[in-house]
Amino acid sequence: MFVILAAALGWSGYWVVGVQGVKSGFANWFGARQAQGWAAEYADLAVRGFPNRFDTTFTDLSLADPATGWAWEAPFFQILALSYKPNHVIAIWPDQQLLATPGDKYDITSAKMQASLVLDAGIDLPLNRSNLAADTVQVAAREGGTTTMTALRVAVQRVESTKHTYRMAVTADDLAPPLDFRTRIDAQGALPRTLAALRADLTVSFDRQWDRSAIEQSRPQPTALTLKLAEARWGELELLAAGELEIDTQGRPMGRLTVKARNWREMIQMAVAAGALSQGIGDQIENALGMLAGLSGNPKTLDVPLDFRRGLIFLGPLPVGTAPIVRLR
Repeated sequence: MFVILAAALGWSGYWVVGVQGVKSGFANWFGARQAQGWAAEYADLAVRGFPNRFDTTFTDLSLADPATGWAWEAPFFQILALSYKPNHVIAIWPDQQLLATPGDKYDITSAKMQASLVLDAGIDLPLNRSNLAADTVQVAAREGGTTTMTALRVAVQRVESTKHTYRMAVTADDLAPPLDFRTRIDAQGALPRTLAALRADLTVSFDRQWDRSAIEQSRPQPTALTLKLAEARWGELELLAAGELEIDTQGRPMGRLTVKARNWREMIQMAVAAGALSQGIGDQIENALGMLAGLSGNPKTLDVPLDFRRGLIFLGPLPVGTAPIVRLR
Protein backbone atom coordinates (compact mmCIF):
# COMPACT_ATOMS: atom_id res chain seq x y z
CA MET A 1 0.00 0.00 0.00
CA PHE A 2 2.81 2.39 0.83
CA VAL A 3 4.40 1.75 -2.55
CA ILE A 4 1.12 2.44 -4.37
CA LEU A 5 0.56 5.65 -2.39
CA ALA A 6 4.10 6.82 -3.04
CA ALA A 7 3.75 6.13 -6.75
CA ALA A 8 0.44 8.02 -6.87
CA LEU A 9 1.92 11.01 -5.08
CA GLY A 10 4.96 10.95 -7.33
CA TRP A 11 2.84 10.88 -10.48
CA SER A 12 0.63 13.67 -9.15
CA GLY A 13 3.72 15.76 -8.53
CA TYR A 14 4.96 15.04 -12.05
CA TRP A 15 1.61 16.14 -13.49
CA VAL A 16 1.57 19.39 -11.50
CA VAL A 17 5.12 20.21 -12.53
CA GLY A 18 4.26 19.33 -16.11
CA VAL A 19 1.25 21.67 -16.10
CA GLN A 20 3.40 24.54 -14.88
CA GLY A 21 5.93 23.75 -17.59
CA VAL A 22 3.24 23.79 -20.28
CA LYS A 23 1.83 27.11 -19.08
CA SER A 24 5.22 28.81 -18.78
CA GLY A 25 6.32 27.42 -22.15
CA PHE A 26 3.32 28.92 -23.94
CA ALA A 27 3.60 32.20 -22.02
CA ASN A 28 7.26 32.49 -23.03
CA TRP A 29 6.40 31.70 -26.65
CA PHE A 30 3.74 34.41 -26.81
CA GLY A 31 6.09 36.84 -25.11
CA ALA A 32 8.80 36.11 -27.67
CA ARG A 33 6.36 36.73 -30.52
CA GLN A 34 5.30 40.06 -29.00
CA ALA A 35 8.97 41.03 -28.72
CA GLN A 36 9.25 40.40 -32.47
CA GLY A 37 6.41 42.82 -33.15
CA TRP A 38 3.58 40.31 -33.45
CA ALA A 39 0.11 40.82 -32.06
CA ALA A 40 -0.07 37.66 -29.93
CA GLU A 41 -2.74 37.47 -27.25
CA TYR A 42 -5.17 35.19 -25.47
CA ALA A 43 -7.74 35.86 -22.77
CA ASP A 44 -7.16 32.64 -20.84
CA LEU A 45 -4.94 29.56 -20.85
CA ALA A 46 -6.10 26.45 -19.02
CA VAL A 47 -4.41 23.05 -18.73
CA ARG A 48 -6.47 20.06 -17.59
CA GLY A 49 -6.44 16.29 -17.96
CA PHE A 50 -5.15 14.88 -14.65
CA PRO A 51 -3.67 12.33 -14.36
CA ASN A 52 -2.60 11.21 -17.84
CA ARG A 53 -3.14 14.19 -20.13
CA PHE A 54 -2.00 17.75 -20.71
CA ASP A 55 -5.03 19.27 -22.45
CA THR A 56 -4.41 22.94 -23.18
CA THR A 57 -7.25 25.32 -24.07
CA PHE A 58 -6.72 28.89 -25.28
CA THR A 59 -9.65 31.31 -25.09
CA ASP A 60 -10.01 34.32 -27.43
CA LEU A 61 -6.76 33.64 -29.23
CA SER A 62 -5.28 36.02 -31.82
CA LEU A 63 -1.98 35.91 -33.72
CA ALA A 64 -0.82 38.39 -36.35
CA ASP A 65 2.56 38.63 -38.05
CA PRO A 66 2.95 42.12 -39.58
CA ALA A 67 6.00 41.05 -41.58
CA THR A 68 3.98 38.61 -43.70
CA GLY A 69 0.47 40.04 -43.41
CA TRP A 70 -0.97 36.79 -42.02
CA ALA A 71 -3.27 36.74 -38.99
CA TRP A 72 -5.60 34.30 -37.25
CA GLU A 73 -8.31 34.71 -34.65
CA ALA A 74 -10.30 32.01 -32.84
CA PRO A 75 -12.65 32.00 -29.85
CA PHE A 76 -10.80 28.93 -28.59
CA PHE A 77 -8.10 26.48 -29.65
CA GLN A 78 -7.11 23.20 -28.02
CA ILE A 79 -3.88 21.21 -27.98
CA LEU A 80 -4.31 17.76 -26.42
CA ALA A 81 -1.42 15.48 -25.46
CA LEU A 82 -0.78 12.43 -23.31
CA SER A 83 1.48 13.31 -20.40
CA TYR A 84 3.71 10.34 -21.18
CA LYS A 85 3.74 10.99 -24.96
CA PRO A 86 4.02 14.77 -25.38
CA ASN A 87 5.40 14.59 -28.93
CA HIS A 88 2.04 13.31 -30.26
CA VAL A 89 -0.60 16.03 -30.05
CA ILE A 90 -4.15 16.60 -31.26
CA ALA A 91 -5.13 20.11 -32.35
CA ILE A 92 -8.80 21.12 -32.32
CA TRP A 93 -10.13 24.25 -34.00
CA PRO A 94 -13.45 25.98 -33.22
CA ASP A 95 -16.43 25.90 -35.57
CA GLN A 96 -15.78 29.56 -36.46
CA GLN A 97 -12.45 31.29 -37.03
CA LEU A 98 -10.94 34.14 -39.02
CA LEU A 99 -7.89 33.87 -41.26
CA ALA A 100 -6.38 37.03 -42.76
CA THR A 101 -3.88 36.94 -45.62
CA PRO A 102 -2.19 39.72 -47.59
CA GLY A 103 -4.92 39.33 -50.20
CA ASP A 104 -8.15 38.98 -48.23
CA LYS A 105 -9.84 37.94 -45.00
CA TYR A 106 -11.65 34.61 -44.72
CA ASP A 107 -14.36 33.58 -42.30
CA ILE A 108 -14.03 29.81 -41.88
CA THR A 109 -16.76 27.64 -40.41
CA SER A 110 -16.78 23.87 -40.01
CA ALA A 111 -18.69 21.15 -38.20
CA LYS A 112 -15.37 19.65 -37.13
CA MET A 113 -11.72 20.49 -37.72
CA GLN A 114 -8.89 18.68 -36.00
CA ALA A 115 -5.42 17.40 -36.75
CA SER A 116 -2.96 14.95 -35.26
CA LEU A 117 0.74 15.84 -35.25
CA VAL A 118 3.66 13.60 -34.46
CA LEU A 119 6.87 15.53 -33.78
CA ASP A 120 10.39 14.17 -33.74
CA ALA A 121 12.63 14.69 -30.72
CA GLY A 122 14.51 17.97 -30.57
CA ILE A 123 14.11 21.51 -29.30
CA ASP A 124 12.96 22.66 -32.77
CA LEU A 125 10.08 20.10 -32.77
CA PRO A 126 10.49 18.89 -36.38
CA LEU A 127 7.36 17.50 -38.01
CA ASN A 128 7.30 13.77 -38.66
CA ARG A 129 3.71 13.38 -39.83
CA SER A 130 0.33 15.02 -39.59
CA ASN A 131 -3.27 14.34 -40.59
CA LEU A 132 -5.97 16.98 -40.79
CA ALA A 133 -9.70 16.22 -41.05
CA ALA A 134 -12.38 18.87 -41.50
CA ASP A 135 -16.07 18.34 -42.18
CA THR A 136 -18.75 20.65 -43.62
CA VAL A 137 -16.30 23.43 -44.35
CA GLN A 138 -17.28 26.90 -45.55
CA VAL A 139 -14.69 29.53 -46.48
CA ALA A 140 -16.21 32.99 -47.03
CA ALA A 141 -13.92 35.65 -48.47
CA ARG A 142 -14.67 39.19 -47.29
CA GLU A 143 -13.86 40.52 -50.79
CA GLY A 144 -15.23 37.55 -52.74
CA GLY A 145 -17.54 34.59 -52.67
CA THR A 146 -17.94 31.51 -50.52
CA THR A 147 -16.36 28.12 -51.17
CA THR A 148 -17.83 25.03 -49.50
CA MET A 149 -16.93 21.35 -49.22
CA THR A 150 -18.38 18.45 -47.29
CA ALA A 151 -14.95 17.18 -46.22
CA LEU A 152 -11.29 18.12 -46.41
CA ARG A 153 -8.49 15.65 -45.74
CA VAL A 154 -4.78 16.51 -45.69
CA ALA A 155 -2.01 14.02 -44.86
CA VAL A 156 1.69 14.89 -44.60
CA GLN A 157 4.57 12.57 -43.72
CA ARG A 158 8.30 13.10 -43.86
CA VAL A 159 9.89 10.67 -46.27
CA GLU A 160 12.05 8.23 -44.35
CA SER A 161 15.83 8.78 -44.63
CA THR A 162 15.29 12.44 -45.63
CA LYS A 163 15.32 15.57 -43.50
CA HIS A 164 13.02 17.86 -45.43
CA THR A 165 11.14 15.91 -48.09
CA TYR A 166 7.47 15.22 -47.43
CA ARG A 167 4.78 13.06 -49.01
CA MET A 168 1.43 14.85 -49.15
CA ALA A 169 -2.12 13.85 -50.04
CA VAL A 170 -5.03 16.28 -50.30
CA THR A 171 -8.69 15.46 -50.95
CA ALA A 172 -11.68 17.83 -51.01
CA ASP A 173 -15.12 16.24 -51.26
CA ASP A 174 -18.05 17.97 -52.99
CA LEU A 175 -16.17 21.23 -53.37
CA ALA A 176 -18.43 24.04 -54.57
CA PRO A 177 -16.64 27.12 -55.98
CA PRO A 178 -18.10 30.57 -55.24
CA LEU A 179 -21.35 31.35 -57.04
CA ASP A 180 -20.00 34.46 -58.78
CA PHE A 181 -17.07 32.42 -60.15
CA ARG A 182 -19.38 29.68 -61.43
CA THR A 183 -21.66 32.26 -63.03
CA ARG A 184 -18.74 34.01 -64.73
CA ILE A 185 -17.23 30.89 -66.30
CA ASP A 186 -20.47 28.97 -66.88
CA ALA A 187 -23.15 31.46 -67.80
CA GLN A 188 -25.40 28.70 -69.20
CA GLY A 189 -25.35 26.73 -65.97
CA ALA A 190 -24.18 23.53 -67.63
CA LEU A 191 -21.85 22.55 -64.77
CA PRO A 192 -23.09 21.06 -61.51
CA ARG A 193 -22.67 23.03 -58.29
CA THR A 194 -19.94 20.76 -56.91
CA LEU A 195 -16.88 18.99 -58.27
CA ALA A 196 -17.12 15.21 -58.39
CA ALA A 197 -13.44 14.85 -57.48
CA LEU A 198 -10.55 17.04 -56.39
CA ARG A 199 -7.43 15.32 -55.08
CA ALA A 200 -3.65 15.38 -55.31
CA ASP A 201 -0.81 13.02 -54.37
CA LEU A 202 2.63 14.63 -54.38
CA THR A 203 6.07 14.68 -52.81
CA VAL A 204 7.72 18.02 -52.05
CA SER A 205 11.29 18.81 -51.00
CA PHE A 206 12.03 22.00 -49.08
CA ASP A 207 15.17 23.98 -48.33
CA ARG A 208 14.86 23.05 -44.65
CA GLN A 209 12.65 20.98 -42.39
CA TRP A 210 9.22 22.01 -41.14
CA ASP A 211 9.52 22.79 -37.44
CA ARG A 212 8.63 25.55 -34.98
CA SER A 213 10.75 28.06 -36.92
CA ALA A 214 8.22 27.81 -39.78
CA ILE A 215 5.82 29.77 -37.56
CA GLU A 216 8.29 31.83 -35.57
CA GLN A 217 10.56 32.98 -38.42
CA SER A 218 9.80 32.08 -42.03
CA ARG A 219 8.30 29.29 -44.07
CA PRO A 220 10.52 26.62 -45.64
CA GLN A 221 10.55 27.07 -49.42
CA PRO A 222 9.94 24.25 -51.92
CA THR A 223 12.89 23.17 -54.05
CA ALA A 224 11.43 20.19 -55.93
CA LEU A 225 7.99 18.72 -56.56
CA THR A 226 6.99 15.29 -57.83
CA LEU A 227 3.32 15.19 -58.72
CA LYS A 228 2.23 11.57 -58.75
CA LEU A 229 -1.31 12.52 -59.71
CA ALA A 230 -3.62 15.49 -59.47
CA GLU A 231 -7.23 14.98 -60.52
CA ALA A 232 -10.21 17.29 -60.92
CA ARG A 233 -13.62 16.28 -62.29
CA TRP A 234 -16.42 18.77 -62.73
CA GLY A 235 -19.41 17.62 -64.68
CA GLU A 236 -18.18 16.47 -68.10
CA LEU A 237 -14.80 18.16 -67.57
CA GLU A 238 -11.86 16.08 -66.39
CA LEU A 239 -8.27 17.16 -65.79
CA LEU A 240 -5.36 14.92 -64.78
CA ALA A 241 -1.74 15.98 -64.26
CA ALA A 242 1.54 14.31 -63.29
CA GLY A 243 5.22 15.16 -63.56
CA GLU A 244 8.30 16.58 -61.87
CA LEU A 245 9.44 20.15 -61.29
CA GLU A 246 12.55 21.74 -59.83
CA ILE A 247 12.03 25.12 -58.17
CA ASP A 248 14.80 27.70 -58.08
CA THR A 249 15.53 30.19 -55.31
CA GLN A 250 13.24 32.74 -56.97
CA GLY A 251 10.33 30.30 -56.92
CA ARG A 252 10.38 29.65 -60.67
CA PRO A 253 9.45 26.06 -61.62
CA MET A 254 11.47 24.13 -64.20
CA GLY A 255 10.52 20.73 -65.58
CA ARG A 256 7.57 19.01 -67.21
CA LEU A 257 3.99 18.17 -66.30
CA THR A 258 1.93 15.88 -68.48
CA VAL A 259 -1.70 16.96 -68.62
CA LYS A 260 -4.68 14.93 -69.79
CA ALA A 261 -7.88 16.88 -70.33
CA ARG A 262 -11.31 15.67 -71.40
CA ASN A 263 -13.55 18.31 -73.03
CA TRP A 264 -10.55 20.62 -73.09
CA ARG A 265 -12.10 23.20 -75.41
CA GLU A 266 -14.67 24.01 -72.75
CA MET A 267 -11.83 24.46 -70.23
CA ILE A 268 -10.12 27.02 -72.45
CA GLN A 269 -13.40 28.89 -72.89
CA MET A 270 -13.83 28.89 -69.11
CA ALA A 271 -10.30 30.25 -68.65
CA VAL A 272 -11.10 33.08 -71.08
CA ALA A 273 -14.39 33.81 -69.29
CA ALA A 274 -12.57 33.88 -65.94
CA GLY A 275 -9.99 36.34 -67.27
CA ALA A 276 -7.08 33.92 -66.96
CA LEU A 277 -6.57 34.07 -70.74
CA SER A 278 -7.31 36.78 -73.26
CA GLN A 279 -9.65 35.88 -76.10
CA GLY A 280 -6.80 36.09 -78.60
CA ILE A 281 -4.47 33.84 -76.65
CA GLY A 282 -7.33 31.45 -75.96
CA ASP A 283 -8.09 31.16 -79.70
CA GLN A 284 -4.41 30.53 -80.51
CA ILE A 285 -4.13 27.80 -77.88
CA GLU A 286 -7.37 26.17 -78.99
CA ASN A 287 -6.24 26.08 -82.62
CA ALA A 288 -2.84 24.62 -81.73
CA LEU A 289 -4.27 22.02 -79.36
CA GLY A 290 -6.99 21.13 -81.82
CA MET A 291 -4.39 19.79 -84.23
CA LEU A 292 -2.75 17.72 -81.49
CA ALA A 293 -6.05 16.33 -80.29
CA GLY A 294 -6.98 15.40 -83.84
CA LEU A 295 -3.79 13.37 -84.19
CA SER A 296 -4.69 11.37 -81.07
CA GLY A 297 -7.91 10.15 -82.62
CA ASN A 298 -10.21 11.69 -80.01
CA PRO A 299 -10.71 15.43 -80.54
CA LYS A 300 -12.36 15.83 -77.13
CA THR A 301 -9.43 14.41 -75.17
CA LEU A 302 -6.01 16.02 -74.98
CA ASP A 303 -2.83 14.42 -73.64
CA VAL A 304 0.08 16.88 -73.80
CA PRO A 305 3.31 17.74 -72.00
CA LEU A 306 3.73 21.22 -70.56
CA ASP A 307 7.32 22.39 -70.14
CA PHE A 308 8.27 24.97 -67.51
CA ARG A 309 11.39 27.05 -68.25
CA ARG A 310 12.55 30.66 -68.12
CA GLY A 311 9.48 31.64 -66.10
CA LEU A 312 7.10 30.51 -68.87
CA ILE A 313 4.92 27.50 -69.70
CA PHE A 314 5.57 25.94 -73.13
CA LEU A 315 3.49 23.61 -75.24
CA GLY A 316 6.19 22.34 -77.55
CA PRO A 317 7.97 25.47 -78.84
CA LEU A 318 4.92 27.68 -78.16
CA PRO A 319 4.78 29.71 -74.91
CA VAL A 320 1.21 29.52 -73.61
CA GLY A 321 1.46 31.39 -70.33
CA THR A 322 3.51 32.65 -67.42
CA ALA A 323 4.63 30.04 -64.90
CA PRO A 324 3.39 30.66 -61.35
CA ILE A 325 5.89 31.70 -58.70
CA VAL A 326 6.01 28.96 -56.07
CA ARG A 327 6.81 30.76 -52.80
CA LEU A 328 5.34 30.41 -49.32
CA ARG A 329 4.91 33.67 -47.42
